[in-house]
Amino acid sequence: MNRRKAIIITGAVAVAGTGALIAQRTLGGRNGPERPSGVPVGPFGADSTAEEVTAGLDLTGKVALVTGVNSGLGAETMRVLTMRGAHVLGTARTIDKAAAACAAAGDRATPFALELTDFDSVVACEQAVRRQGVAIDMLVCNAGIMALPRLEQVYGLEKHFVTNHLGHFLLVNRLLDRVVAAPQGRVVVVSSRGYLWAPPGGIEFDNLSGERGEYVPNRAYGQSKLANGLFSLELARRLAGSGATSNAVHPGIIKTNLGRHFDRWKKVLSELIGWTFMKSIPAGAATQCYVATSPRLAGVSGQYFANCNPEIPDPRMRDEVLAARLWSVSEQLTRRWLS
Repeated sequence: MNRRKAIIITGAVAVAGTGALIAQRTLGGRNGPERPSGVPVGPFGADSTAEEVTAGLDLTGKVALVTGVNSGLGAETMRVLTMRGAHVLGTARTIDKAAAACAAAGDRATPFALELTDFDSVVACEQAVRRQGVAIDMLVCNAGIMALPRLEQVYGLEKHFVTNHLGHFLLVNRLLDRVVAAPQGRVVVVSSRGYLWAPPGGIEFDNLSGERGEYVPNRAYGQSKLANGLFSLELARRLAGSGATSNAVHPGIIKTNLGRHFDRWKKVLSELIGWTFMKSIPAGAATQCYVATSPRLAGVSGQYFANCNPEIPDPRMRDEVLAARLWSVSEQLTRRWLS
Protein backbone atom coordinates (compact mmCIF):
# COMPACT_ATOMS: atom_id res chain seq x y z
CA MET A 1 0.00 0.00 0.00
CA ASN A 2 1.49 3.35 -0.98
CA ARG A 3 1.72 6.26 1.45
CA ARG A 4 -0.98 8.36 -0.25
CA LYS A 5 -3.51 5.54 -0.12
CA ALA A 6 -2.67 4.83 3.51
CA ILE A 7 -3.24 8.46 4.45
CA ILE A 8 -6.62 8.53 2.69
CA ILE A 9 -7.77 5.32 4.38
CA THR A 10 -6.56 6.48 7.79
CA GLY A 11 -8.33 9.80 7.30
CA ALA A 12 -11.51 8.07 6.22
CA VAL A 13 -11.51 5.89 9.32
CA ALA A 14 -10.93 8.96 11.52
CA VAL A 15 -13.70 10.99 9.91
CA ALA A 16 -16.12 8.07 9.99
CA GLY A 17 -15.34 7.52 13.65
CA THR A 18 -15.86 11.20 14.43
CA GLY A 19 -19.14 11.24 12.51
CA ALA A 20 -20.36 8.14 14.31
CA LEU A 21 -19.40 9.63 17.68
CA ILE A 22 -21.22 12.89 16.95
CA ALA A 23 -24.24 10.98 15.72
CA GLN A 24 -24.29 8.87 18.88
CA ARG A 25 -23.93 11.93 21.11
CA THR A 26 -26.74 13.59 19.17
CA LEU A 27 -28.93 10.58 19.89
CA GLY A 28 -27.94 10.71 23.55
CA GLY A 29 -25.95 7.46 23.56
CA ARG A 30 -27.07 3.89 23.18
CA ASN A 31 -30.14 4.33 25.39
CA GLY A 32 -31.45 7.29 23.43
CA PRO A 33 -31.64 10.97 24.41
CA GLU A 34 -32.89 12.25 27.73
CA ARG A 35 -36.25 13.94 27.22
CA PRO A 36 -37.59 17.00 29.06
CA SER A 37 -40.76 16.23 30.98
CA GLY A 38 -44.04 17.59 29.69
CA VAL A 39 -42.85 18.19 26.12
CA PRO A 40 -44.63 16.08 23.48
CA VAL A 41 -42.57 13.46 21.66
CA GLY A 42 -43.79 13.07 18.09
CA PRO A 43 -43.82 10.20 15.61
CA PHE A 44 -40.88 11.47 13.55
CA GLY A 45 -37.17 10.79 13.77
CA ALA A 46 -33.73 11.14 12.22
CA ASP A 47 -34.80 9.91 8.78
CA SER A 48 -37.99 11.96 8.51
CA THR A 49 -38.07 14.66 5.85
CA ALA A 50 -39.47 18.18 5.92
CA GLU A 51 -42.29 17.09 3.64
CA GLU A 52 -43.17 14.18 5.92
CA VAL A 53 -43.30 16.21 9.13
CA THR A 54 -45.60 18.80 7.54
CA ALA A 55 -47.84 16.35 5.65
CA GLY A 56 -51.52 17.17 6.06
CA LEU A 57 -50.93 20.71 7.35
CA ASP A 58 -52.64 23.66 5.70
CA LEU A 59 -50.52 26.75 6.32
CA THR A 60 -52.60 29.01 4.10
CA GLY A 61 -52.66 32.52 5.51
CA LYS A 62 -49.53 32.02 7.62
CA VAL A 63 -46.34 34.00 7.06
CA ALA A 64 -42.82 32.71 7.64
CA LEU A 65 -39.56 34.61 7.52
CA VAL A 66 -36.61 32.32 6.75
CA THR A 67 -33.01 33.51 6.60
CA GLY A 68 -30.56 32.01 4.15
CA VAL A 69 -33.04 30.65 1.59
CA ASN A 70 -30.62 30.63 -1.35
CA SER A 71 -29.27 27.15 -0.61
CA GLY A 72 -29.28 24.10 1.66
CA LEU A 73 -31.67 23.88 4.57
CA GLY A 74 -33.05 27.37 4.01
CA ALA A 75 -34.04 26.60 0.44
CA GLU A 76 -35.68 23.33 1.46
CA THR A 77 -37.50 24.96 4.37
CA MET A 78 -38.89 27.65 2.08
CA ARG A 79 -39.90 25.10 -0.55
CA VAL A 80 -41.82 22.94 1.91
CA LEU A 81 -43.50 25.81 3.77
CA THR A 82 -44.73 27.34 0.51
CA MET A 83 -45.86 23.87 -0.62
CA ARG A 84 -48.06 23.74 2.49
CA GLY A 85 -49.58 27.14 1.69
CA ALA A 86 -47.51 29.56 3.77
CA HIS A 87 -46.10 32.78 2.34
CA VAL A 88 -42.35 32.94 2.91
CA LEU A 89 -40.33 36.11 3.27
CA GLY A 90 -37.00 34.72 2.10
CA THR A 91 -33.68 36.39 2.80
CA ALA A 92 -30.24 35.99 1.28
CA ARG A 93 -27.08 38.10 1.36
CA THR A 94 -28.06 39.94 -1.84
CA ILE A 95 -31.42 40.72 -3.37
CA ASP A 96 -30.40 38.90 -6.56
CA LYS A 97 -29.73 35.67 -4.65
CA ALA A 98 -32.93 36.04 -2.66
CA ALA A 99 -34.97 36.76 -5.80
CA ALA A 100 -33.60 33.73 -7.65
CA ALA A 101 -34.34 31.46 -4.69
CA CYS A 102 -37.83 32.84 -4.17
CA ALA A 103 -38.63 32.55 -7.89
CA ALA A 104 -37.80 28.84 -7.69
CA ALA A 105 -40.26 28.49 -4.80
CA GLY A 106 -43.16 30.01 -6.74
CA ASP A 107 -45.49 32.93 -6.13
CA ARG A 108 -45.76 32.39 -2.37
CA ALA A 109 -42.26 33.75 -1.69
CA THR A 110 -41.02 37.34 -1.43
CA PRO A 111 -37.28 38.13 -1.52
CA PHE A 112 -35.34 40.37 0.86
CA ALA A 113 -31.65 41.23 1.11
CA LEU A 114 -30.07 40.48 4.48
CA GLU A 115 -26.36 40.60 5.17
CA LEU A 116 -26.08 39.47 8.78
CA THR A 117 -22.59 40.91 9.19
CA ASP A 118 -23.84 44.38 8.25
CA PHE A 119 -26.17 45.70 10.95
CA ASP A 120 -27.38 48.50 8.67
CA SER A 121 -28.49 45.76 6.26
CA VAL A 122 -30.32 43.99 9.09
CA VAL A 123 -32.17 47.21 9.92
CA ALA A 124 -33.02 47.79 6.24
CA CYS A 125 -34.34 44.22 5.96
CA GLU A 126 -36.49 44.65 9.08
CA GLN A 127 -37.92 47.90 7.73
CA ALA A 128 -38.70 46.32 4.36
CA VAL A 129 -40.40 43.37 6.06
CA ARG A 130 -42.36 45.72 8.31
CA ARG A 131 -43.71 47.53 5.25
CA GLN A 132 -45.43 44.28 4.27
CA GLY A 133 -47.83 44.96 7.14
CA VAL A 134 -48.09 41.33 8.22
CA ALA A 135 -47.69 39.38 11.42
CA ILE A 136 -44.96 36.73 11.35
CA ASP A 137 -46.15 33.27 12.36
CA MET A 138 -42.73 31.63 11.95
CA LEU A 139 -39.32 33.30 12.11
CA VAL A 140 -36.65 30.74 11.25
CA CYS A 141 -33.07 31.88 11.98
CA ASN A 142 -31.39 29.49 9.57
CA ALA A 143 -28.48 31.29 7.86
CA GLY A 144 -24.94 30.87 9.11
CA ILE A 145 -21.25 30.30 8.45
CA MET A 146 -18.90 27.58 9.66
CA ALA A 147 -15.20 26.94 10.21
CA LEU A 148 -13.64 30.02 8.62
CA PRO A 149 -10.01 28.94 8.15
CA ARG A 150 -8.53 32.09 9.69
CA LEU A 151 -9.66 34.77 12.10
CA GLU A 152 -11.96 37.33 10.49
CA GLN A 153 -13.55 40.22 12.33
CA VAL A 154 -16.60 42.43 11.88
CA TYR A 155 -17.08 45.45 14.14
CA GLY A 156 -13.96 44.22 15.92
CA LEU A 157 -15.69 40.95 16.81
CA GLU A 158 -15.04 37.40 15.61
CA LYS A 159 -17.10 36.80 12.47
CA HIS A 160 -18.89 33.55 13.46
CA PHE A 161 -20.25 35.30 16.55
CA VAL A 162 -21.48 38.27 14.52
CA THR A 163 -22.99 36.30 11.64
CA ASN A 164 -24.56 33.38 13.45
CA HIS A 165 -25.61 35.14 16.65
CA LEU A 166 -25.59 38.94 16.68
CA GLY A 167 -27.14 39.41 13.22
CA HIS A 168 -30.05 37.16 14.14
CA PHE A 169 -30.29 38.68 17.64
CA LEU A 170 -30.76 42.09 16.06
CA LEU A 171 -33.22 40.90 13.41
CA VAL A 172 -35.42 39.01 15.88
CA ASN A 173 -35.50 41.86 18.37
CA ARG A 174 -36.48 44.39 15.72
CA LEU A 175 -39.28 42.11 14.43
CA LEU A 176 -40.40 40.64 17.73
CA ASP A 177 -43.59 42.70 17.85
CA ARG A 178 -44.57 41.18 14.49
CA VAL A 179 -44.03 37.67 15.89
CA VAL A 180 -46.03 38.45 19.04
CA ALA A 181 -48.81 39.86 16.84
CA ALA A 182 -49.35 36.43 15.24
CA PRO A 183 -51.93 34.09 16.85
CA GLN A 184 -49.09 31.81 17.97
CA GLY A 185 -45.83 33.23 16.69
CA ARG A 186 -42.77 30.99 16.74
CA VAL A 187 -39.08 31.80 16.64
CA VAL A 188 -36.94 28.83 15.58
CA VAL A 189 -33.20 29.27 16.04
CA VAL A 190 -31.00 26.83 14.14
CA SER A 191 -28.21 25.92 16.52
CA SER A 192 -26.05 22.81 16.23
CA ARG A 193 -24.59 19.97 18.25
CA GLY A 194 -21.39 21.81 17.34
CA TYR A 195 -22.00 23.86 20.51
CA LEU A 196 -19.98 21.09 22.18
CA TRP A 197 -16.89 22.63 20.54
CA ALA A 198 -17.41 25.91 22.41
CA PRO A 199 -14.77 26.92 25.00
CA PRO A 200 -15.16 25.04 28.32
CA GLY A 201 -16.52 28.12 30.08
CA GLY A 202 -19.14 28.68 27.39
CA ILE A 203 -18.96 32.20 25.95
CA GLU A 204 -15.59 33.98 26.16
CA PHE A 205 -16.96 37.43 26.90
CA ASP A 206 -13.42 38.75 27.42
CA ASN A 207 -12.33 37.48 24.00
CA LEU A 208 -15.20 38.16 21.60
CA SER A 209 -12.64 39.65 19.22
CA GLY A 210 -11.07 36.19 18.95
CA GLU A 211 -7.60 37.69 19.19
CA ARG A 212 -6.48 36.07 22.42
CA GLY A 213 -4.67 32.77 22.03
CA GLU A 214 -4.82 30.47 19.04
CA TYR A 215 -7.73 30.82 16.64
CA VAL A 216 -9.49 27.44 16.23
CA PRO A 217 -12.23 27.41 13.55
CA ASN A 218 -14.45 24.78 15.19
CA ARG A 219 -14.19 26.45 18.59
CA ALA A 220 -15.31 29.78 17.13
CA TYR A 221 -18.18 28.07 15.34
CA GLY A 222 -19.09 26.14 18.49
CA GLN A 223 -19.23 29.33 20.55
CA SER A 224 -21.61 30.92 18.04
CA LYS A 225 -23.86 27.84 18.08
CA LEU A 226 -23.90 27.86 21.88
CA ALA A 227 -24.85 31.53 21.63
CA ASN A 228 -27.75 30.56 19.33
CA GLY A 229 -29.11 28.15 21.92
CA LEU A 230 -28.66 30.55 24.84
CA PHE A 231 -30.32 33.35 22.87
CA SER A 232 -33.34 31.12 22.22
CA LEU A 233 -33.49 30.15 25.89
CA GLU A 234 -33.49 33.75 27.16
CA LEU A 235 -35.91 34.81 24.42
CA ALA A 236 -38.32 32.10 25.58
CA ARG A 237 -38.15 33.50 29.11
CA ARG A 238 -38.90 37.01 27.85
CA LEU A 239 -41.81 35.77 25.71
CA ALA A 240 -43.49 33.94 28.60
CA GLY A 241 -47.13 34.91 28.80
CA SER A 242 -47.22 36.42 25.31
CA GLY A 243 -48.41 33.37 23.39
CA ALA A 244 -45.25 33.41 21.24
CA THR A 245 -42.51 30.81 21.64
CA SER A 246 -38.81 30.32 20.99
CA ASN A 247 -36.98 27.02 20.52
CA ALA A 248 -33.54 25.94 19.30
CA VAL A 249 -32.89 23.06 16.92
CA HIS A 250 -30.01 20.84 15.84
CA PRO A 251 -30.59 19.87 12.19
CA GLY A 252 -27.99 17.09 12.12
CA ILE A 253 -24.81 16.53 10.13
CA ILE A 254 -25.65 17.45 6.56
CA LYS A 255 -23.60 18.07 3.45
CA THR A 256 -24.42 21.64 2.44
CA ASN A 257 -22.32 24.61 1.38
CA LEU A 258 -21.96 25.42 5.08
CA GLY A 259 -18.84 23.26 4.82
CA ARG A 260 -17.34 25.17 1.91
CA HIS A 261 -14.39 26.29 4.07
CA PHE A 262 -13.38 22.75 5.02
CA ASP A 263 -9.98 21.45 3.97
CA ARG A 264 -10.06 19.66 0.64
CA TRP A 265 -9.32 16.28 2.23
CA LYS A 266 -12.39 16.62 4.45
CA LYS A 267 -14.55 17.39 1.43
CA VAL A 268 -13.19 14.36 -0.42
CA LEU A 269 -13.80 12.09 2.54
CA SER A 270 -17.33 13.39 3.01
CA GLU A 271 -17.99 12.35 -0.59
CA LEU A 272 -16.59 8.89 0.11
CA ILE A 273 -18.09 8.04 3.50
CA GLY A 274 -20.49 10.84 4.37
CA TRP A 275 -23.41 8.55 3.65
CA THR A 276 -22.54 6.57 6.81
CA PHE A 277 -23.49 9.40 9.15
CA MET A 278 -24.81 12.41 7.21
CA LYS A 279 -28.45 13.35 6.64
CA SER A 280 -29.92 14.45 3.35
CA ILE A 281 -30.99 18.08 3.02
CA PRO A 282 -34.72 17.12 3.16
CA ALA A 283 -34.06 15.24 6.41
CA GLY A 284 -31.87 18.05 7.72
CA ALA A 285 -34.66 20.59 7.25
CA ALA A 286 -37.22 18.39 8.98
CA THR A 287 -36.60 19.47 12.57
CA GLN A 288 -36.87 23.19 11.92
CA CYS A 289 -39.98 22.71 9.80
CA TYR A 290 -41.52 20.49 12.48
CA VAL A 291 -40.81 22.92 15.32
CA ALA A 292 -42.08 25.85 13.22
CA THR A 293 -45.39 24.21 12.27
CA SER A 294 -46.47 21.25 14.41
CA PRO A 295 -49.79 21.83 16.19
CA ARG A 296 -48.65 19.57 19.04
CA LEU A 297 -45.91 22.09 19.89
CA ALA A 298 -48.23 25.06 20.44
CA GLY A 299 -47.08 26.71 23.64
CA VAL A 300 -43.82 24.72 23.86
CA SER A 301 -40.96 27.15 24.44
CA GLY A 302 -37.38 27.24 25.66
CA GLN A 303 -36.59 23.75 24.40
CA TYR A 304 -33.88 22.14 22.26
CA PHE A 305 -34.91 19.78 19.47
CA ALA A 306 -32.98 17.21 17.42
CA ASN A 307 -34.32 14.57 15.06
CA CYS A 308 -37.75 16.22 15.36
CA ASN A 309 -38.01 15.65 19.10
CA PRO A 310 -37.08 17.46 22.31
CA GLU A 311 -33.81 16.59 24.04
CA ILE A 312 -32.05 17.76 27.16
CA PRO A 313 -28.75 19.22 25.92
CA ASP A 314 -25.43 19.86 27.64
CA PRO A 315 -25.77 21.97 30.84
CA ARG A 316 -24.16 24.96 29.14
CA MET A 317 -27.13 25.18 26.78
CA ARG A 318 -29.47 25.33 29.78
CA ASP A 319 -27.49 27.89 31.78
CA GLU A 320 -30.03 30.66 32.44
CA VAL A 321 -27.45 32.93 34.06
CA LEU A 322 -25.14 32.61 31.05
CA ALA A 323 -28.09 33.19 28.71
CA ALA A 324 -29.09 36.38 30.54
CA ARG A 325 -25.52 37.67 30.45
CA LEU A 326 -25.22 36.92 26.73
CA TRP A 327 -28.46 38.87 26.10
CA SER A 328 -27.16 41.86 28.04
CA VAL A 329 -23.81 41.86 26.21
CA SER A 330 -25.56 41.40 22.86
CA GLU A 331 -27.76 44.41 23.60
CA GLN A 332 -24.70 46.50 24.36
CA LEU A 333 -22.97 45.43 21.15
CA THR A 334 -26.00 46.17 18.94
CA ARG A 335 -27.54 49.06 20.91
CA ARG A 336 -27.00 51.58 18.13
CA TRP A 337 -29.16 49.50 15.76
CA LEU A 338 -31.76 48.12 18.15
CA SER A 339 -34.21 51.02 17.99
